[in-house]
Amino acid sequence: MNPIELRRVSKHFRLPHEKRTTLFSVVGGLLLGKHQSFEDFWALRDISFAVEEGEVLGVVGRNGSGKSTLLRIIGNIYQPTSGTVSVRGRIIPFIELGVGFQEELSGRENVYLYGSILGLPKRTIDVKYNEIVEFAELTDFMDLPLKDYSSGMNMRLAFATATIAEPDVLLIDEVLAVGDAEFQKKCLDKMEDFRRRSRAIVFVSHDAAQVGKLCSSALLLSHGKAHALGEPSEVLKEYESLLKNEEAQHAGK
Repeated sequence: MNPIELRRVSKHFRLPHEKRTTLFSVVGGLLLGKHQSFEDFWALRDISFAVEEGEVLGVVGRNGSGKSTLLRIIGNIYQPTSGTVSVRGRIIPFIELGVGFQEELSGRENVYLYGSILGLPKRTIDVKYNEIVEFAELTDFMDLPLKDYSSGMNMRLAFATATIAEPDVLLIDEVLAVGDAEFQKKCLDKMEDFRRRSRAIVFVSHDAAQVGKLCSSALLLSHGKAHALGEPSEVLKEYESLLKNEEAQHAGK
């Protein structure tokens, strides 16, 4: 059984035409007889693929093509509207920076908090603590509150803590973009190490060079549908062609 298998997965949302953000606006609309209208939106349509042990699947596509929705479904954050999703082993959805972090706590305290959220016992975090700090390059900042961290520092600490959990499945959504080039390389090297140890990785990125270098297969999403799936070089060519066609259509309007 593969670590990740999706069969004909679709995801539907109902999007309100008018945003009502306060209780007053909701009650006022009801009193005035204004019924809120919705638009049906299919973020994903009939997606099927499998990721084997030691495979890195790169997911590419324009903004709004369904990439992040796909990761959230694999990570059990969203439930599919239809289809089946099977994920085997420990999964780390590295989708949003430092989910579970508390900005009033220090970096040190957040390592233990985030580690416990990931299911790590305190003794494991004790043993791995110096390794986390060294990888994140935050030795001089661990006793500062997280609210004083930059977004890059936050990301480094989150990534360093998450990866010591030794996931069987790692989901990464473009978060490496906030790090500097040197740290991005460290993260990519860590991902390559996971791949060599037969972990399964799904990696969303707008960086075609990273996808071509790191990934063993690639999926191109377009308007929620699987436009291409296969060798990264071929999928990236198809992506480039798709972008050129869309730009030509837009210019012709």
